[in-house]
Amino acid sequence: MTTRREFVKTTGIAALGVAAVGIPFNALAANESFTSKRPSLAKRHFTSKAIEKKLAEVKKAINDKELAWLFENCFPNTLDTTVQYKEINGKPDTFVITGDIEAMWLRDSTAQVWPYLPFTKEEKSLQKLVAGVINRQAQCILIDPYANAFNDGPKGSEWKSDLTTMKPELHERKWEIDSLCYPIRLAYHYWKTTQDTSPFDQDWQKAMQLVVRTFKEQQRKEGKGPYTFQRNTPKQTDTVSGAGYGNPIQPVGLICSTFRPSDDATIFLFLVPSNYFAVTSLRQLAEMSQKITKNNQLASECIALAEEVEQALKQFAVADHLQYGKVFPFEVDGYGNQLFMDDANIPSLLAMPYLGACALQDPVYQNTRKFVLSKDNPWYFEGKAGKGIGGPHVGPDMIWPMSIIMQAMTSQSDQEIKECLHTLKTTHAGTGFMHETFHKDNPSKFTREWFAWANTLFGELILKLHAERPHLLKA
Repeated sequence: MTTRREFVKTTGIAALGVAAVGIPFNALAANESFTSKRPSLAKRHFTSKAIEKKLAEVKKAINDKELAWLFENCFPNTLDTTVQYKEINGKPDTFVITGDIEAMWLRDSTAQVWPYLPFTKEEKSLQKLVAGVINRQAQCILIDPYANAFNDGPKGSEWKSDLTTMKPELHERKWEIDSLCYPIRLAYHYWKTTQDTSPFDQDWQKAMQLVVRTFKEQQRKEGKGPYTFQRNTPKQTDTVSGAGYGNPIQPVGLICSTFRPSDDATIFLFLVPSNYFAVTSLRQLAEMSQKITKNNQLASECIALAEEVEQALKQFAVADHLQYGKVFPFEVDGYGNQLFMDDANIPSLLAMPYLGACALQDPVYQNTRKFVLSKDNPWYFEGKAGKGIGGPHVGPDMIWPMSIIMQAMTSQSDQEIKECLHTLKTTHAGTGFMHETFHKDNPSKFTREWFAWANTLFGELILKLHAERPHLLKA
C-alpha cells in the first residue's frame, strides 16, 4: 500500500487538490460555529485532565474564534488520535503513529508529545504515557540505530525491497542524525520535569551506548561505516549516490547524515543543523550518564565527542554569504563545499535556538535567519496565500506550516508573529488542522490531512504566546 507521504511524492501537484477535497480558499468565511473537529470522547486514544484544563484556559484567552478553534483541534491531536498505550512486563509502552502513516518515527514521536511534558508533573497517567514513549524509543534503537521509522511489531514494510539491511520491525531505514537526538531530548527533559528515573534502565542505557557508537561510526574516520542505502525510485531525493554511501566527505570530525529530517537524501553529508543538535544531545546524555546511571566512561565519551563536533562546526560550518555576512550553511562536506538553503523540517537552520543548539541572539544565527526567510533561500516561497519555507520533499511552491510556526517561535517581533498567525489561520483550507504543506497561491491544494507533528507544534506555539505574549492572543 502506498502511504500518503509517498502518494504526494509520486503524483505531484495535480493530485493535491484531490487530497484537499476541493475546499475553497475562503471556505470558513461563513462558518460562525467553529464546531470542534476532535473525535468523540469515547473514540479518543488518551484523555488527560491536565491537558483538557489547559486547553479550556488558553481557549478562553484567545479572542479570535477561528484561532481558538484551531488550537482546540490541534493541541490535543496527538493524544486524541495517535498514541497507543499499554504496559509490557509492568513497563509503560507507548507507540505513536505520525497520523495518516501508521508508523512511528523517532523524531515525530518526540515532537508530538513534547508540548505535554510540562503537564507530566501534575498528572501521573500522562507521565506514564511519556515514559512509555521513552521506553519504546529505546527498544526501537536497539532494533536498529540507523532506522528512522518503525512498525508496531514485525509487520514488514512496503520498503522491504530497499537496498539496505531491512528488518520486519522497520518501516523505513533512512539514517538521520536527528533520529537519535530526539529520544535524548525527550528523555532529558522528562527527567528534568518529573525527576523520575524509572525509564533509564539497562535497555535504555544500551540504546544510548548504541547512539554514541553510531555517531562515531558516521564520523567515518575509519572507513565509510556499515550503513548504505539505495532505493529503486524515480525520485532522486529518495535514494543515495555513491553506491549507497553518499557523496565523498573529508573526515574532519563532523557526523554524516545520509538523510535530512525531511527523509530526503543530503547532498553534502555533514548536515549542519543536525550536527549542532547532536552537540546539544551529547551534552545532555553526558549529564544523565553522570547523575542517573553513574556511567562516567560514557559521559566522558559524550563530552569528548560533543567538543570534537563543536570545534569542527566552528571551523567548517560558518560561511561568508554574498549578501548576509557570516551564516550557517545547511550542508558541508569538509572539502570546502557548502550548500546555502534551509528546509522546513526540524532540525533546520531556522529552528536551531528552539532545539537549544545555539542562542537566539547569536549574530551568525540572526544573519542566517534573515537569509533563510528571504527569496535568497531557494526553498522559500511567497504567493497569494502566504509565505514561508518549503523543501524538496514535496517540491517547489509548497509551503510548510511547520516553518511558519517555527518562524513565530524564533521571532522577537510582535508584528512578525501576528503575520505568522494570520497565515496559519487562513491556510488550513477549512479543515481546522495544520497540514504538511499548502500551495503558496491556493491553500486548498495541500498535503497530508492528518499530520500530528504539525498540529501539536501549532498548539505549542499558542501555549508559548499565552505564557509570553498574551496580548497577541487578545488582538
